[in-house]
Amino acid sequence: MHRRRRTALTLTAALAAAVPLLAACGNEAHPGAAAVVGGERIEVSTVQAQVRDVRDAQQSSAQAAQLIKDTGQLGRAKLYDLIVDRVVTKAADDAGVTVTRKEVQEARAALAEQSGGEEQLAAMYLQQRGVAPDQLDDVIRRDVLVGKLAESLGATNTPEGQQEMNEAFTAAAKSLDIDVNPRFGAWNDAKLELGAYQAPWITQVTEEPEPATGA
Repeated sequence: MHRRRRTALTLTAALAAAVPLLAACGNEAHPGAAAVVGGERIEVSTVQAQVRDVRDAQQSSAQAAQLIKDTGQLGRAKLYDLIVDRVVTKAADDAGVTVTRKEVQEARAALAEQSGGEEQLAAMYLQQRGVAPDQLDDVIRRDVLVGKLAESLGATNTPEGQQEMNEAFTAAAKSLDIDVNPRFGAWNDAKLELGAYQAPWITQVTEEPEPATGA
């Protein structure tokens, strides 16, 4: 479990191609919504607010230019995170798995200790995963939930375990009937992708690992 949790908590996000920050407009079925997940709207304004939080944090960094360059898909990435939060929560609910506030606090404290302090932890998540400081608890909660779900399902770091996790997330995504504003791309239940975007942290859970090349 600890190996899987560390993997989920420390992956690097590579957000490459540039996509402009979207203006507040929706599709015909759901005007003003970036997506509708499980019958609940994710507003374009919510996505934009998360993007602004990240950009403000990046602007305060000594590596501001590089951080902004590396997160060109930030609007799509933030919507993806908001959707995946709901997918992971649904999969966990279906498996009877929950995460307490205490567990989130303990995970954050452990990460801060490993990183050299809260400031270093916040900088790491901003750099590696495009997460603003005030978004950190939500991301850690999701990571812990993924680890506990894997433990509950007995999904080990094998092709079979990866497939089991993929099936759980795909079933949850399908049941939520995810409808995304076309300006952000199309959601793929099976691949857990938004357009061509799939965050590396979820890839580690759903894709088969590369075969070992040496002893």
